[in-house]
Amino acid sequence: MDEKEKDGKLGDLFKKVLTTGVTAAFMTEEGVRAVLKDLPLPKDMVGSLVENAKTTKTEFVASVKNELKTYLDKIDLTKEIDKIAEKYDFEVKATISLKKKKKTKGSESDAE
Repeated sequence: MDEKEKDGKLGDLFKKVLTTGVTAAFMTEEGVRAVLKDLPLPKDMVGSLVENAKTTKTEFVASVKNELKTYLDKIDLTKEIDKIAEKYDFEVKATISLKKKKKTKGSESDAE
């Protein structure tokens, strides 16, 4: 194997590991392990990638949660409801019916 071919294979392996690492942030631990089992990596590196994936996922979810909370905190709910009430008419249609239950053998209503 010449130097150029060796560099190409290492580059491909590095790309695959990097892509797997980014993708792993959105996968379960089992999914990450399944993807990494096909790569010729030492066990400690696989463990590290799985741990990084868990950490990244946790940080990503926390970040989205904080952004959403910040956005929602800026919304004046009363004002928004007033806007909707000014622009739209509300129409509520409801049907309520009471139906007797069918009697079954051994039910309490049979004893009455």
